[in-house]
This record gives sequence, C-alpha cells and structure tokens, in this order.
Amino acid sequence: MLTQNSDKKRDQLQIFCMDDLVPQDHLLRLIDKAIDWSFIYDLVQDKYSIDTGRPSMDPVMLIKIPFIQYLYGIRSMRQTMKEIEVNVAYRWFLGLEMTDKVPHFSTFGKNYARRFRDTDLFEQIFTHILEQCYKFRLVDPGEVFVDATHVKACANNKKMQKRIAKEEALFYEELLKKEINKDRSLHEKKPLKDKDDSGDQPPSSGSSSIEPKTIKCSTTDPDSGWFRKGEHKHVFAYAVEATCDKNGWILGYTVNPGNLHDSRTFKGLYDKIKNIGIQTLVADAGYKTPAIAKLLIDDGINPLFPYKRPMTKEGFFRKHEFVYDEYYDCYICPNNKTLKYSTTNREGYREYKSCGYICETCPYLKQCTESKEHVKLVTRHIWEPYMEMCEDIRQTRGMKELYGHRKETIERLFGTAKENHGFRYTQLIGKARMEMKVGLTFTCMNLKKLAKMQQRFGLLKASLTLLASKITEKPYIQRKSVLGLAS
Repeated sequence: MLTQNSDKKRDQLQIFCMDDLVPQDHLLRLIDKAIDWSFIYDLVQDKYSIDTGRPSMDPVMLIKIPFIQYLYGIRSMRQTMKEIEVNVAYRWFLGLEMTDKVPHFSTFGKNYARRFRDTDLFEQIFTHILEQCYKFRLVDPGEVFVDATHVKACANNKKMQKRIAKEEALFYEELLKKEINKDRSLHEKKPLKDKDDSGDQPPSSGSSSIEPKTIKCSTTDPDSGWFRKGEHKHVFAYAVEATCDKNGWILGYTVNPGNLHDSRTFKGLYDKIKNIGIQTLVADAGYKTPAIAKLLIDDGINPLFPYKRPMTKEGFFRKHEFVYDEYYDCYICPNNKTLKYSTTNREGYREYKSCGYICETCPYLKQCTESKEHVKLVTRHIWEPYMEMCEDIRQTRGMKELYGHRKETIERLFGTAKENHGFRYTQLIGKARMEMKVGLTFTCMNLKKLAKMQQRFGLLKASLTLLASKITEKPYIQRKSVLGLAS
C-alpha cells in the first residue's frame, strides 16, 4: 500500500534530549569519551584575561571546531560551520543545543591571529594525546618508520619570482669540517680555508663566471617551495615529515618547504624523537647519507636503509668492482692497478686517482673512464665505514621483512590522511598555519585510533565479565566445561 505522509511531521512539536539523538557508537561520542578535554583550559590560560573584557567563547569548543573539520576532511571553515548547523552529532560534540546559534566561520581565524599565532599550542595538543596513548601502553617506540609527503600549497603556480638561493648550513657542517681537516693532516695536506678566505666569492656583474643559483619563490605563499618529482605536476608545496611506530601511532612531525630534500630536514624531526627509546629507525633511500648514518649509529640506533642502485653509466665498471685496501689506503681496479690517494675535498670525499699513462694502454679503458687524460677517479667518504655498517644491518636476518612494513605503517598513514582528512592540499597560507593543520590532522588520527581501541577494550572487558559471571553461577562440573569452551 502506498504511503504519502513524508512531510506531515515537519511542523510537529517534540520534546527530546540531545544525548538521545547521537548513537552510542558514533565516532564523536567515542572520541569525547576517550580523553578529558579540560586540559585545553590549562594550555590557553595565559592567552586570556581573567577579569577584564567580554566573556569569550569556550576555548574547548573553539579547538573542537577545526578538529571536526580535519577529522572529516571538510574543505574549509565556512563549509564546516554549515555542516555544524544541520548535524546533530557535531552540535552535541561542541555542546550546542538545537536552537543555539553557530559561531561565524571567521571566529576561529580571528582567535588564531590574536591568541594562538606564534605559539606551539597545537603541538602541545598533539603531545598530550600522544601521552595518553603512551599511558595505555599502546605505543612501541623500539622500531620507528620515517618518511615525508608533499601537500599542495595554496599558491598560484603562475605568480612567482626568482630569487638567489641562500646556502643553508647543514646540521653536520662544523663536525664535517673538523673531520676533513683532520683527515687532510693525516695525509700531510694543508687544512682547507674557509670559502670566504679561499676566494669563493659571488661573481661580479662584469665577470664571465657562473651565475649564482636561483630558485622559484611564490608571491602568494613565500614559505612554500617549488616541488618537482618525476612526472608529477610542478607545484608549490610543503613537505610534511613524520614518524610512526609499527602499530601506526604518529610520534612526531615537522613542516618544511617542498623544495628541501628529506636528508636536510631529518635533523629537525630527529631532535623531537631521539629520546623515546628507538632501537631501529627505518627510512627510504632519501635518508641514506653518511651524515645521517653516523648520527644514528653514534646515538646507538640501528639505521635500516634500502639497497640503492649505483648511479653508473651503462657498460661501465661499478664502484663495488674497485676494491678498497684499508691498510694501504688505496683502491685496486679490475685490472689489478692501484688508485692512490689524491686529496680530500670540501664535501668530505677522499679522491683516489689512477695513473694516466698506465691506464692509456689498459684493455678495460672504455669500461672504466671517458677522461681525456685517461685518469680514473674513485671517491670514498670519510664516514664511509658508517655506510658499510648500515649495509651489514640491511643484510641481517629479519630486516628485509621489517623494511617491508613501511607500506603498512607510515605510507598507509599518509594515504589515510590524504583520502579521509583533506591532506592532499591546503587552503591555509604560511608555514605557521600549515603546522597547525598538520598538528590537528595527526591529532585526529591518533585520537580516532585511541577511541576505537578503548571501545574494543570495553567490549572485551564486558564479555569477559559476562563469561566470569556465568562460570560462577554454574556447578563445579559444568564450570569445567564452560572454561574449556571459553579456552
């Protein structure tokens, strides 16, 4: 029988409770139950006046609004407010009644600009949620995974200008300089002069020298970087570097311009996580550098890097075919000739060169070098022993399977963030706002996982309690059968 009364109940008056309208297994209900949100009051207490001014919006509700946006991947704050107006669960989570007016979409932006800018509030919120995960012993920092992903910036690709690239100091520059001069003195070489003293000055306008390196800079978002990788579209982007454990809990993050290499930004992330008890750190080939290997091994951490194919031209001898003689500090070529030490350059590489007039008559010359002087050059970093130790770790039993877990941990986290939490691009301008977005997004992911884990523990505890009550009600003979069934 056809029923036609779909709109007859629209004008009816009803009495209801907000709590009854939200299902017991709703995600926001689980999240609200997982932690005590009052910790936010302690974090923002110094951002508000105690006894002057008009009453402010509840800081907890103010933080929960962008939390909803990043939890459900809503594209903007304006759209988030529209969703809150009609979504009962969102209103319940924020503590709003059905007739309460939703705040204006610019409310959070104004509070951020006046109170939260240039603070680490959102990183403190992330840290507090992570501490709750540690409290329940869910985090295992023994084996951690590190990687970076790119988030498209809110910048027009056509609005750019070129500027001279500033040479940023590497985190190991001073240590490397000392090691280089020490190595040169052992080989009876003079120490290297500073670049300013050695005449490495920028060329003048009338000079025919090479022009200084320039990079593309966005006029819309100068903090972003011009990102190009393989066949990807060239865009301005941010590089978000993160680390997680084998269970998928996010342990730390950093935000950098998209044109910086992973090996340059690693130190900032490592300083945040180095004291959590790491035993093995798993990273891709972008982190496979002598400086990072030395940093980790000196701190007692096993670095696990993948095999990296030698960047040698097709048809030429590869570097591993030249054998290093540690006693005599030289290389032996495939024709059993010696490549002697020449110098140690500014990058920390020892240069070993062959004798040109001997190599001129070598039958393997075409497979060895294309040098006009017939001189073969092989380099070896002064921290190469650390790279060899990394190779030994990679060959250890079980390490291949451990490296294979990257796709199930850190790569899966980035995929989830991009698919479900609006992490493919950002509509915020500036590195500070981008750090806020990343911090709240990763907080959502950790808190969502924590809430679901607590729900599972609660169901398991309830089932075990029910089983125990049934066992105590049964006689002794039947109790054994119930125990056997439960096992």
